[in-house]
Amino acid sequence: MNLEAELRRRFAVRTEPFVHGGLSLEILLPDAADELIDEAEFDVDERLPYWADLWPSARALARRLLDAPVPPGPVLELGCGVALPSLVLLSRGVDVLATDWYADALLFARANAERNGLPPLRTAPLDWREIPEELGRFPSVVAADVLYEMRNAETLALALRRLVAPGGSAVVADPGRVYRSAFVERMEGAGWRVEEERVREAADYAPAGSQEIRLLTLRPSPT
Repeated sequence: MNLEAELRRRFAVRTEPFVHGGLSLEILLPDAADELIDEAEFDVDERLPYWADLWPSARALARRLLDAPVPPGPVLELGCGVALPSLVLLSRGVDVLATDWYADALLFARANAERNGLPPLRTAPLDWREIPEELGRFPSVVAADVLYEMRNAETLALALRRLVAPGGSAVVADPGRVYRSAFVERMEGAGWRVEEERVREAADYAPAGSQEIRLLTLRPSPT
């Protein structure tokens, strides 16, 4: 049984298209993220299955990664979910490692590479609070819509300082989460340079049918 067949056996699923330039992908994801809420996991650490949706921030980041020059590899994606940004990097021949807290997210990420005819996607579980030394540092790190709680802003700020190589950069796509400012303040307080670009991405739930996404490019200060 291939990976997608296994996921279809375990989950009710749906697909969403992603098209940009000459790239067309069909992303497999759980049909209803709310049905995946595990009360026991929530009681332990308020863990929710945010990974199971394809958010506008992920689409905006994916478009940015397709339009920009090919980043130096390897690239690390944090909180990858169904891994659209990693997939577009993979389509450009980039060595990318997709990481997430949820094991099921990584299964969907690898299945999406398979179903779109891409090379195998490297994945790894990762808790930002306990980053293994052997993971190393990366010239490029990307993440989409990961600042939905204060603890994420705090741990992401620490994680990027640990994971971005000297002279490297990170791109974080954010739809206006309340804790974005706290995250930026922490990065700037640590001497990082932060640049912001605003784009719009389709969002069915937004009154205007689209949502403003902020693409934050972060670079450590030269040492």
